[in-house]
Amino acid sequence: MNPFYEEIYRAVRQIPSGKVATYGQIAFQCGKPRAARQVGYALHACKDPTIPCHRVVNRSGRLAPGFLAQRTLLEREGIAVDKHACVDLKKYQAMFF
Repeated sequence: MNPFYEEIYRAVRQIPSGKVATYGQIAFQCGKPRAARQVGYALHACKDPTIPCHRVVNRSGRLAPGFLAQRTLLEREGIAVDKHACVDLKKYQAMFF
């Protein structure tokens, strides 16, 4: 497996239930602040159900397009998702970095 992907998965595992992080936050946490797109690729490729990929959103709080499962999983954790498929980062963004 790609070592950078392993770092990404370790960082994503640190996001607490009921919180989200952005692709950019994860990239920054992994020491590659300009690699947000690669974080997205890694999460898309992830097959491990123990990694809470659904807790990662874009810099505006928008969910991944077309992933109804992401919305469902976030709502189960108590995270409100608006009609535009966005979460309120001021309220739900993890500040664990």
